[in-house]
Amino acid sequence: MIEQESSYRSREELQEELNEVYVQLQEATDTIEAIRTGQVDALVVQGEHGHQLFTLKTADQTYRVFIEKMTEGAVTLGKDGMVLYSNSQFANLVRMSLSAVIGFSFDDFVAADHSDYYRQLFKQCWEEDCKGEVLITAGNDLIPVQLSLTTLELEEGMAMSIIVTDLSRQKKAQQQLHENNVQLELINKALEASNHDLQQFASVASHDLQEPLRKIKTFSNLMKERQTELSAESERYLDKIIYSSNRMRTLIVDILNYSRLSATDEQTECVDLNELVAELLEDFELIISEKGATVHVGALPFININRGQVRQVFQNLISNALKFSKEDRTPVIEIVSKYLKEKSLDSPEDPEGAFCLISVIDNGIGFDEKYANNIFSLFERLNAKDQFEGTGIGLAIAKKVIDKHDGLIAARSKEDNGAEFQIVLPLNLVPA
Repeated sequence: MIEQESSYRSREELQEELNEVYVQLQEATDTIEAIRTGQVDALVVQGEHGHQLFTLKTADQTYRVFIEKMTEGAVTLGKDGMVLYSNSQFANLVRMSLSAVIGFSFDDFVAADHSDYYRQLFKQCWEEDCKGEVLITAGNDLIPVQLSLTTLELEEGMAMSIIVTDLSRQKKAQQQLHENNVQLELINKALEASNHDLQQFASVASHDLQEPLRKIKTFSNLMKERQTELSAESERYLDKIIYSSNRMRTLIVDILNYSRLSATDEQTECVDLNELVAELLEDFELIISEKGATVHVGALPFININRGQVRQVFQNLISNALKFSKEDRTPVIEIVSKYLKEKSLDSPEDPEGAFCLISVIDNGIGFDEKYANNIFSLFERLNAKDQFEGTGIGLAIAKKVIDKHDGLIAARSKEDNGAEFQIVLPLNLVPA
């Protein structure tokens, strides 16, 4: 019975001793953490000669706090390349505990293929600061990092500090960018091929398609000249054939003009828009006279443009203003301009501005402004073709030309209350 009690007390004493060890270990862990994070400035340690005070320099404290808060890994190496210090971030990067990292040779973390390069950096750094990219091991993975090496003078002697920056995201982004560039190059090649096909189509449209159409129109007119041999119904059918062939020819020409804009044509010159518009008004002299229209043209700027393309824009806008006039109202068209500070329809006016706003305003039938964006789409028409002639390509051509000139085009209108087309262009176009 006495032996059993003695044995029982021994187990109890061992358990108490074990608990004390756990407490001491926890205190030691807390103390180390406090030292690492700068929560203490001094330690009192009991030794053989009584209590001793060990102070921590304020600069060291700040340094420790800074290193622990860094998002990069940080290690300090001795002359032999052994890890004397590591922050938590580096330990997390290599997927090891902090205690396991200390005492390791840093070379052991570097991938075998990069060891020679790391040793060159390590040797070079004792003479001058240097940087380099290597792969380090993290379990079964390899992580691309940048090493920034510099020497430190500690109380114990010279040491080396390495800042380890994880490049995984950067490398992934670079890879994604490379893949995107490759994809973009493929798309550009496909686009070039498509443009070539479009030019081939334009050639066919300008010759092969128009030739049979010309014959249809010619023979139809010949039959019409012999109208005495035709019944009234046949003559009506013939008129429809002639009208449709004329419309088909106009459509082919418009498609041809639109397709030509896809070709690279960056030739520009300084053009007096006053002269350009005056030429167009001469071309429209007959229809202006027939409709009794009045055209007011304000002072227009000199501008660096592709003359032929921009001439087509004004031709389409003036033609539309005359075409979509009201039967009970004399057409009035106004073309004015002003200089702008910025490339914006809402930009403040600036006499010294680098952009100009040109407005073509009419008092015609107008349109519902909810369709203001639609009218610039290919083949878009807001009116029945039997009321107003046209293919719905003219404004699409205008928009494409203005886009090629790095400009803006917009329309404002109300039904039965006219329309205003606004164009913003840079005065000095810089070819792409």
